[in-house]
Amino acid sequence: MSLDLSSPAPLILVVEDDTKIADLLTNYLQAQGFATQCCGDGLQALALVLLDLMLPGLDGLGVCTAVREFSNVPIIMLTARIDEIDRLLGLDTGADDYICKPFSPREVVARIRALLRRSSGALAPKAPAAQPALTISDPQLQISWQGQPLPLTPVEFRLLRLLITRPGQVLGRQALLDHLHDDFRDVSDRAIDSHIKNVRRKLKQTGVPEGISSVYGVGYRFEA
Repeated sequence: MSLDLSSPAPLILVVEDDTKIADLLTNYLQAQGFATQCCGDGLQALALVLLDLMLPGLDGLGVCTAVREFSNVPIIMLTARIDEIDRLLGLDTGADDYICKPFSPREVVARIRALLRRSSGALAPKAPAAQPALTISDPQLQISWQGQPLPLTPVEFRLLRLLITRPGQVLGRQALLDHLHDDFRDVSDRAIDSHIKNVRRKLKQTGVPEGISSVYGVGYRFEA
C-alpha cells in the first residue's frame, strides 16, 4: 500500500483486521482532527502508529520489529491478550505503548497525543545519534557520565545499559529480570525495584540528572 503524506494533519495508520474496530477508530480519529489510513494485513504495513497484535499474514510483533529496522515512528500496540504485555514492552519489539481491548476511543486519542508530543512521527531513517553524555564500555562492564565511571555492580550495569539503550521505551519488570541473570534464576520481579533504587542513588551521587521514571503497575522507562 502507499501512504498519502500530503495532509497537513498528523497521519495515523491503523493496522487492524477487525473492520468494526478499524471503522470505529478511524471515524473517531478523523473527528479529532487526525488524517487516517487503514489496512488489515500486517504485510501491508510499512509505517504505523496504531498496530493490532493478532494480524493475518505478518503479525503485529513482526511488523513492529521490521519497522524498527528503519524508523523511530511511534508505535502503539492493540492487544486482547493480557499475558502478552511483558512481551510487548520487552526488549525485542520496539513498541512505545500498548492498549488492551476493549478500549475507549478517547483513551486511544489521549495515548496518541502523548506519543506525538514526544516524537515528530516522521517516517524517516534514523538520524545518527549525538555523542551521549552517558557512555558504555561492555568489555569493562562500565558506564560513565561525562568520563566519570559509575560505581555499578555487574547486575546494575546490565540493568542501566538496557534502559539507556532504549530511551522512552517502557520495560516490564520481568522482561528486565530475564536479561539481568545469565542463568535465568527464579527471582521475584519485584527484585527489580531494589536494583532500580540502587542505580538511582548512584546516578544521583555521580551528578547524573534523574532519567529513570516509574510506570505504575508495569515497569520503568529511561528518558534521555
